[in-house]
Amino acid sequence: MSDRRHAPIQRGDPGLAPTRWWHALPDGRVQCDLCPRACTLAEGQRGLCFVRGRLDDAVVLTTWGRSSGFALDPIEKKPLNHFLPGTPVLSFGTAGCNLACKFCQNWDISKSRDMDTLMASAGPRAIADAAVRSGAKSVAYTYNDPVIFHEYAIDVAQACRERGIKNVAVTAGYICAGPREEFFRHMDAANVDLKGFSEDFYYRTTGAHLQPVLDTLMWLKQETQVWLELTTLLIPGLNDSDAELHAMTQWVRENLGPDVPMHFTAFHPDHKLRDIPATPAATLQRARRIARENGIRHAYTGNIQDTGGGSTFCHHCGELLIERDGYRLGRWGLDAHGACGRCGTALPGVFEAQAGDWGAKRLRVAMT
Repeated sequence: MSDRRHAPIQRGDPGLAPTRWWHALPDGRVQCDLCPRACTLAEGQRGLCFVRGRLDDAVVLTTWGRSSGFALDPIEKKPLNHFLPGTPVLSFGTAGCNLACKFCQNWDISKSRDMDTLMASAGPRAIADAAVRSGAKSVAYTYNDPVIFHEYAIDVAQACRERGIKNVAVTAGYICAGPREEFFRHMDAANVDLKGFSEDFYYRTTGAHLQPVLDTLMWLKQETQVWLELTTLLIPGLNDSDAELHAMTQWVRENLGPDVPMHFTAFHPDHKLRDIPATPAATLQRARRIARENGIRHAYTGNIQDTGGGSTFCHHCGELLIERDGYRLGRWGLDAHGACGRCGTALPGVFEAQAGDWGAKRLRVAMT
């Protein structure tokens, strides 16, 4: 499962931290138990994610305290439309990924094999302090999948909660049951990337499997209080057929309920899929229409200019509740309790009495 061409892990490398989700095998190898890939490792060898590997007969993390950079983003960029709208979120990631998506839009980070990419160094307390200092309401573990820097993310999340800062995971949900429970215990919201709705698409295009992601989604909805939203990047000819969109949205309605927001976002040619054209706006609008027909109350379009498709409406009376022009908020139709100001129907999510006014700004943040 692992690529032996990776530089071996060595004692003294920066960012090393112990892990506990692994076990020894009878043949002398060790198996990483963090995600369904179950990489089996010889001494010094890295897993497919690149950042977890074997050192001294145990699996270690190699990116603790090391990041590809920190920035203040609008929370809507994650995307989360029903979690503290209009507020800034302090975002960061590391390197590597446990999926192999041919269409990855952040491949320079998630597929990085150069640890020099990790220029920023910060411990959990420094990140929590920076979030407070910058006015962020939350910290997002994003850019690459945070499940692979499991221990670092949890340590940061604990420090943030001590300072009253909420935690947001942007993830593909490809994680085993034990570490999943430990990881999400420290998260307040999650946007899970449901990349398609067929095993063939998952296997051929991401190098992973669909069922473990569905298991994570059902567990999050049924067993936790984590606020959940979904994102699907629609790629022309690969995962955008009417049949697949009907199957996906019906499954979400039946298994997660009508109130889980779904985001349909536009692909642009990148990484290993540069020969496929960008997603037309009409495809995203068609997906939104299908979702609504199948009972999804809050379906959104993303990565295109579409105020109607990006705004939030009351599912009961149709009132405009949160107007969005890209990442900028306009009309705010919620009352102080997060309900429709016209008919009083509650809007599912996590809201403050007033909308934030962060807008579309993106600001780099330096750790001190």
